[in-house]
Amino acid sequence: MDWKLEGSAQKTESHVLQEQEGILEDTGEDGISESFQLLQIDVECELQEGETLPTGSAVWCSKNVQRKQRHWEKIVAAKKSKRKQEKERRKANRVENSGICPQHSKRFLRSLTKEKLLEAKHSGPRLCIDLSMTHHMSKKELSRLAGQIRRLYGSNKKADRPFWICLAGFATDSPLYEECLRMNDGFSSYLLDITEEDCFSLYPLETLVYLTPDAEHALEDVDVNKVYILGGLVDESIQKKVTFQKAQEHSVKTARLPIQEYMVRRQNGKNYHSEILAINQVFDILSTYFETQNWPEALKKGVSSRKGYVLQNSVE
Repeated sequence: MDWKLEGSAQKTESHVLQEQEGILEDTGEDGISESFQLLQIDVECELQEGETLPTGSAVWCSKNVQRKQRHWEKIVAAKKSKRKQEKERRKANRVENSGICPQHSKRFLRSLTKEKLLEAKHSGPRLCIDLSMTHHMSKKELSRLAGQIRRLYGSNKKADRPFWICLAGFATDSPLYEECLRMNDGFSSYLLDITEEDCFSLYPLETLVYLTPDAEHALEDVDVNKVYILGGLVDESIQKKVTFQKAQEHSVKTARLPIQEYMVRRQNGKNYHSEILAINQVFDILSTYFETQNWPEALKKGVSSRKGYVLQNSVE
């Protein structure tokens, strides 16, 4: 009779511990300590059902329970160690990707970004997006342009030396404005200028440089005293020399990116080569050059290999 009861008790012990090990797999870091407390309570309850222990003696556990409890503690310690390593890895990745000390809060980083952008408004280079030619664009093209504006603004926020951006010829009741609100979270709070005025009436004409792939002369430098204009058009909408002719009509200086000076055509199956870039790609080139003063590095950042061009020193 005693042997049967003892065997039944051991089976109950094993069943309870197996259930608790299963609980551990489903619990998070907060649930580990609670599950461990449940283990202790179960052991104590089992002891209360047995005989009374002598006064002053230690809490008795069978060797089987002690062994499984030590195994449980090892599992708990291993899980905590793994979580700690994972947190440290994620923290290191954030530091590497942002280049900013991890002790800074998100509020501080937002404040720092805002301060840099407002400083650019007074002393930084200026970039104007000419959106006066979007009335002929399809909804698909407007969506692509809205996405380019979002990526351009995101790159500018991350820049160590940001530009001050103006969206000119941009009516708040236009389809493009509605598309920007729909696609870009927080668009109404972007730190930039939005105006319905044409870019040629906003600034002195002698300060303007219209960037167009049809220009004869290549851009040599980024001058903080100049205003660089990009035509707000996407690939499907671009007709040859539209932006170039518009700049000539207003007697504004034009320039192209120095792709021909630092890059060469690469042979490809489609024999496709194009210097036409999205506005966010052009901005990445300007921003990188402004920070590094290195055209090859800047062009590598913005000119995709799909355009059919590679840096001269990349040719085998």
